[in-house]
Amino acid sequence: MKLSLVVPCYNESGSVHLFLDAVIGDFEGCGYDYEVIFVNDGSRDNTLFQLKKLYAAHKCPTKVLSFSRNFGKEAAVYAGMREAVGEYVALIDADLQQRPSIVRNMVSILEEKPEID
Repeated sequence: MKLSLVVPCYNESGSVHLFLDAVIGDFEGCGYDYEVIFVNDGSRDNTLFQLKKLYAAHKCPTKVLSFSRNFGKEAAVYAGMREAVGEYVALIDADLQQRPSIVRNMVSILEEKPEID
């Protein structure tokens, strides 16, 4: 597995579908395996329900972790990183403030220039 995308989520029921669709579109033809790890940080809306639907759809390798209550973004990131199996791990928010394509560009740079951390 080349890349693990760790996605902390708190009350993101309206954006997780859009986010996963963006990932699938942006990584089409990338030539390597990737996974998306959603971490529901005790959301009070329907985020967990939406994440379970995404997982069941099997659009791409997806994992869903869920906290019983809100522990904070740092705890969600840590849990996602512990679950990640990719050679590279990227943290990205589900709100699409940054497009997933930026991560694809970062992977390309790392592959082309191994001296970069």
